[in-house]
Amino acid sequence: MKESKQIVVYGSYGYTGRLIVEKCKAQNLKLVLAGRNENALKAQSVATGYPYHVVEIQDSEKLKNLLTPAALVIHCGGPFLFTAKYMVQACLETRTHYTDITGEISVFELLAKLDQDAKRAGIMLLPGAGFDVVPSDCLALHLKNKLPDASHLELAFAMSGGGSTRGTAKTAVLGLGEGSRVRKEGIITKVPLHKGLKEIDFGSFKTISARIPWGDVSTAFYSTGIPNIEVYMGINKKVATVIKSTQFLNWLLKRRWVKGFLLKRLDSTPGPSDEKRENSKSFLTGKAWNNKQSVQARLETPNGYALTALSSVAIASRILNGDLKVGFQTPSSAYGPDFILEFEGVKRTDL
Repeated sequence: MKESKQIVVYGSYGYTGRLIVEKCKAQNLKLVLAGRNENALKAQSVATGYPYHVVEIQDSEKLKNLLTPAALVIHCGGPFLFTAKYMVQACLETRTHYTDITGEISVFELLAKLDQDAKRAGIMLLPGAGFDVVPSDCLALHLKNKLPDASHLELAFAMSGGGSTRGTAKTAVLGLGEGSRVRKEGIITKVPLHKGLKEIDFGSFKTISARIPWGDVSTAFYSTGIPNIEVYMGINKKVATVIKSTQFLNWLLKRRWVKGFLLKRLDSTPGPSDEKRENSKSFLTGKAWNNKQSVQARLETPNGYALTALSSVAIASRILNGDLKVGFQTPSSAYGPDFILEFEGVKRTDL
């Protein structure tokens, strides 16, 4: 492991990146800001006192020069479908630990295939170090430990306000027309989005929920070995109506020009305000079962973006202190099912 205590935050000026930088600064961590937008980096550098480097994600030489002095990177520059492969390759070549805040199944699957490469390089690859997928991954392993021979796992989450960021919305737009995903007998399988609607009880409320291609369809399998996994997200009736219409509009939603139009409109979308973020919570529920019995549990956490800043920086601090496992890891495989309970405002309830 490198002796360095330096962290690179790539995409540091995005909504979530800024929250992570603020949390790092509060803990006096050694940081370098990085990304492609020089004006945004310069302004952030002036405001925080941290140095910065302008690096295009596809410029492998500059990326390696950026990472060589660093112990790890917190990669915040999505959509990760397009950026993760460049960052991971540079991390493997420079022996730099990799973390990111993705929730994209394809990225988890890509990194899982690089497990042996990471072990040879002596580094940890830990995608999903934020709300995507720390709380749900920890909940999954908690349920697995309660029912070791579980064959099925269902996870669901819902937000009490707070809104979404531009990056999250862009990832959703890129997936339009592609349906949902589940894991069936160990295989990630495409399923129609409009057929996965049902009401789910989150404890203090019930809401209609949609089956979505969330990261746990990938990560929970590696964390628990459970072969059948579905993930749901709480939605409102208006969104449910839109989802039902996808059975007729998928051909249109797949069109490149439609996605391009929507992506341009999102470029001016801000993230939730500080007030909304501080006054909202996230709720998760999970169930694991076999043909004889089932177990259930719920989690209540801070707002997803607030939790992302907390968990990603906590993971970075652990790595700097040598608390890590080389190779591909999920949050719970690296730090256990109770990792989520370390954060203020988190409550887990077994049912």
